[in-house]
Amino acid sequence: MTDKQSISSLAETWLQWDQDPKTRAEIEHLQSTNDVDALELCLRNRIEFGTAGLRGRMAAGFSCMNSLTVIQASQGLANYIKTARPHIASNGVVIGHDARHNSRRFAELAANAFIALQIPVYFFTEFSPTPMVPFGINYFKAAAGIMVTASHNPPQDNGYKVYSSNGAQINRPEDHEIAQSIRENLEPWANAWVELKPCDYLHADAYQNLVQPYKSHIKEYTRSTVTDWKPLSPFVYTPLHGVGGLVLPELCDSLGVDNFVSVPLQTKPDPDFPTVKFPNPEEAGALDLAIQTADQEGRALIIANDPDADRFAAAEKVDDKWFLFTGNHVGVLLASHVLDSLKNNGDLSKSVFLTTTVSSGMLDKMAVHEGARFQETLTGFKWMGNVARDLEATGVTVPFAYEEALGYMFPSVCYDKDGITAASIFLAAYAKWKSQGLTAHAKLQQLFATHGHHETLNNYFRSPNPALTAELFRGIRSGPFLGDMQLGKFKILRWRDLTEGYDSASSDHKPDLPEDSTSQMLTLWLDGGVRFTIRGSGTEPKVKFYIESCGDSRENAIEAVCETFLAILKEWVLKYTPSMTHASQLFTSSGHVLDMK
Repeated sequence: MTDKQSISSLAETWLQWDQDPKTRAEIEHLQSTNDVDALELCLRNRIEFGTAGLRGRMAAGFSCMNSLTVIQASQGLANYIKTARPHIASNGVVIGHDARHNSRRFAELAANAFIALQIPVYFFTEFSPTPMVPFGINYFKAAAGIMVTASHNPPQDNGYKVYSSNGAQINRPEDHEIAQSIRENLEPWANAWVELKPCDYLHADAYQNLVQPYKSHIKEYTRSTVTDWKPLSPFVYTPLHGVGGLVLPELCDSLGVDNFVSVPLQTKPDPDFPTVKFPNPEEAGALDLAIQTADQEGRALIIANDPDADRFAAAEKVDDKWFLFTGNHVGVLLASHVLDSLKNNGDLSKSVFLTTTVSSGMLDKMAVHEGARFQETLTGFKWMGNVARDLEATGVTVPFAYEEALGYMFPSVCYDKDGITAASIFLAAYAKWKSQGLTAHAKLQQLFATHGHHETLNNYFRSPNPALTAELFRGIRSGPFLGDMQLGKFKILRWRDLTEGYDSASSDHKPDLPEDSTSQMLTLWLDGGVRFTIRGSGTEPKVKFYIESCGDSRENAIEAVCETFLAILKEWVLKYTPSMTHASQLFTSSGHVLDMK
């Protein structure tokens, strides 16, 4: 495949390689109707393999998620392990899948590629939560892992998530090396399309052998953090039509937690997600049915997983209104519980807590306050998982890491975000807080009183193409802001540019985090306790921003956050890219509305 191939040649290549009747028919239809534009869209460019593997819409063509692109990715990954990691190839790979459309089929096609090279496959025959794959890599001491899932994306999407031998998501340069191997193994191998059948290299009992150790590991870790569950209040649980409902209720029963109800219409896996517009607990309306169930049952606590159960969310009724905790709220609540548990066992000086540069700075204050250490990473668990592994190699422990997008990692269980473990630990913490006469919301206010009130505003501007995003950042960098160290009414205290590798605060002006010239990312510290990051999204047509202010009161923090957003909008976005659109209403984490009409 080359950029110089004609579209008719690309279509013929597709039809030579693709044996899926549905996707073949899609390309044949476009050929017969001479829809050149549609053919160009789906065939000209390949779906990008990055640090999260693959993710996209399920449809025909090299640019989409389908059986052929999964086969190609699997052949590339299998060949990479066989040639670049021959000393561990015989350890095998773990392959799991969620309950989405085509997930089981994609997982089977992936297994064929490894079996072709005589690499053992620990195959999950059952729907699985995503964190069971990284847990399984360490449990089986495997060479790699694949999870077929699109997490909380819409029903028409699917994905292919890849883990390295350390149980963490692949990161650079491994992702680039695998991508190159994929490009060198595009033509389907002889066994690529065969039905997956029993053989010496297929361990089809992997899920059955793993699910109990996974739950037992979580149970043991959870019980080490709390001594009494009795004060735990009744609660409502929703897996949002995903796989969490296949694991968490049984885990709760084994912990002696039985005072909960699951949302009836959302309990069983359903790849169409019929009761939610977006199956993401961060999205407005996603927890409406759970709230309705809780009101009917007279319960004041809701916990939720996203469809592949790697994320966790919580809501609590406060003064007869539902308070939805943000990812930062849950992150610091879980961290406080873990810190308390570790503090009871002695010295915290060799414990390091992690979060990303777009998450709250409150964890830093909490860790240092308790005598622990803190480290910031780039965005995503591909960084936090690998940084945790690197830190542990130096003799320290990483008890907990989180990012603001509802992701929480407990390395005692696995090196990726884990919504099942997070739910279990949150319930343990909730029981402890109740024994102290506190709700989760009250505990959060207690933490704010100690470490300052932190208010966040995370949202995005819609950018229809990378050129517009580049234009915005070019304007920012060429403007007077860095020279004057001023943005609107705010004095800039520190300017860090991870795209160009610059940090005004360091003696050599080198940043404290890895630079990446292929992405756009700026972080500024302003007077008044404000820090914000603005970055171009690598997967969506968006420029995302993350603003946080720490103030003496909620009102002061909200005011600083809102003024910062207005400065970004006026001084940067409207000045350099007036065509870039933004939401008409933006909400701070405590529900304050910033009206932009």
